[in-house]
Amino acid sequence: MMELSIIMINYNTPELTAQAVESILKTTHQVSYEILVIDNSSERDKEYRPEALPAPVKVFYGIENKGFGNACNLGAEKAEGSILLFLNSDTILHEGCLDRSLAYLRSEERIGGLGIRTLKDDGTLDHGCKRGFPTPSASLYYFLGLDKRHPESRRYGAYRQTFIREDQTAEVDAVSGSFLMMPKEVFQKVGGFDEDYFMYGEDLDLCYRIKEAGYRVVYFAGASMTHLRGQSGLSAQSKEIIYQFHYAMALFYRKHFKKKYNVFVTGAVYAGIWLKYGLTRLKSMLKRG
Repeated sequence: MMELSIIMINYNTPELTAQAVESILKTTHQVSYEILVIDNSSERDKEYRPEALPAPVKVFYGIENKGFGNACNLGAEKAEGSILLFLNSDTILHEGCLDRSLAYLRSEERIGGLGIRTLKDDGTLDHGCKRGFPTPSASLYYFLGLDKRHPESRRYGAYRQTFIREDQTAEVDAVSGSFLMMPKEVFQKVGGFDEDYFMYGEDLDLCYRIKEAGYRVVYFAGASMTHLRGQSGLSAQSKEIIYQFHYAMALFYRKHFKKKYNVFVTGAVYAGIWLKYGLTRLKSMLKRG
C-alpha cells in the first residue's frame, strides 16, 4: 500500500517544480510515495512538462485555477497514500526529510497536522512554519513588535510562537501549508481545505479545524527544508497578492473569531487589517516608483 501522497501545485513555475521534485527524489530513501502535480498554469509553456517524467510523478493538466485550496483538494481526491503531504513548489527538501517526518508522525498519537523546520534561502528560520492563531491580542502584540522585544514570553510571542526554540519539537496552533503532512482520514474528516480562501490563510484555517476536531498540530524540528519564499506565484509587489493576503486575514477572523468578541473589538480588527492593506499597497507603489 502506498504510504505517502505528495501533492504539489504548479502555477507558472515549471523550473521550481522540477527542482522541488528532484529534491524529493534525492533525499527520500525509506518511504513509498507518489508525487501528484496539479498544474493550473495560465499558459501551456509554463506547465510542468519534463522531458522524462520521473516514475513516482503524475501530472494533471488543464486544471482551472480556482485557488490553492481547490487544487490541493483535487490532488487529495486522486491520492492513493494513507498520508498526505501538501508541499509548495518553491521548496527544497533536506536529506532524510520525508523519512524522518513520516516516521515521527506514525510514532505519535493523534497528530492531525505536522510541519517541519523551514529555512529561508538566507538560512534564517521562516517563522510561518510554527504559528499561533491570530487572535486580536496576539495580532496586536505582533504588530507592535512586542514578540521581538520579549521572544520568550508566551503572551507577547503568541503569534510567531517565539518561545518555542527553532530546534524544539512542540505542539503549536498552526504550521505552514508550504509543508503540511497529515493522515488522509483526518483531512477527509475535517472537510479538506476551505475553498473560500483563494490563496493565503487556507493552511491556518485547516489547522484550526484540525485542532477543533481534537487532533494535535506539531512543529517537528527533526526534519528541515528550504523555502524560496515568494517565488511560487505572483510577484510580492502584485496588487492581487497583497489584497488576497489581507482578505484572508479578514475572512479567518469572520469565520472563527467574530462571534467570540464584541462589536468594538471586531471593528478594531477590521480597521487594522484594511489600514495595513492600504499602507502595504502604498509602500509597494512607492517602491516601484
